[in-house]
Amino acid sequence: MSAVITHTDFPTLKLVNRGKVRDIYDLGKYLLLVTSDRISAFDVIMNEGIPNKGLVLNQMSIFWFRQMSDIIPNHIVATEVEDFPAETRPYHDQLRGRSMLVKKARPLPVECIVRGYLSGSGWKDYKKTGAICGIPLPAGLLESDKLPEPIFTPSTKAELGEHDENISFEETVRLCGQDLAEKVRAATLAIYQRARDFAWDKGIIIADTKFEFGTMPDGTLIWIDEALSPDSSRFWPRDQYAPGGPQPSFDKQFLRDYLETLDWGKTAPAPPLPAEIVAKTGEKYMEALRRLTGITL
Repeated sequence: MSAVITHTDFPTLKLVNRGKVRDIYDLGKYLLLVTSDRISAFDVIMNEGIPNKGLVLNQMSIFWFRQMSDIIPNHIVATEVEDFPAETRPYHDQLRGRSMLVKKARPLPVECIVRGYLSGSGWKDYKKTGAICGIPLPAGLLESDKLPEPIFTPSTKAELGEHDENISFEETVRLCGQDLAEKVRAATLAIYQRARDFAWDKGIIIADTKFEFGTMPDGTLIWIDEALSPDSSRFWPRDQYAPGGPQPSFDKQFLRDYLETLDWGKTAPAPPLPAEIVAKTGEKYMEALRRLTGITL
């Protein structure tokens, strides 16, 4: 097991952003994307890192980006440290397995969420309105039910510590333009449908997931950030699937469920996490990676 890395500090490289999970360095023509072991829940970063989490997310993303490259191009330039620019060499031990060299793109102002099952904020929305993001659904659905067909339910991108908000497709058009909004909706649904079928055969249900896209200087739309990871998706074991309530999962829902038992207002500072919660979360992430990709850490 590798050392837990919650913070990177590469003094000879230019840090341009430290997000909930990823540290981004500007190398000139390209960006260096480093996936830490930080974990957030309810948009609050926890104090403890999750063992191997950054490795899992990075390897999972590389796997899916490559699986879907015929649907939409992605931002990957290189994934092995030996292929990174020379100035990264002093940091190869920390970078190995948890980083990628990526193209620079202008991120779209929306997160592209696709739901195949009724869960999370979608379930809450459905109970109140009978719809998700204004998309009407059949009456009488249960929590975790499979939807008649996958639906595109975008959200805003909140600042660190703030909460994303679900928006309608019409609002996506207003933010991105009609052509781009239609392209990202089509790409989101196509990626999800292929991934859902692939994962089903591996014994995992992908209930929902979220993607980020960006545009290159020439206007080309590409897939950026991460791909179908346990941070960005709900992964349920197929053999335990039972609609009518929450499902067991291979993602950070386990951590969210634990936090829901606490008297905590879901704002910073984060509560301390017991060692067993940290360890179990890490095990779930690694099990998702093993089942879906065959990679073991």
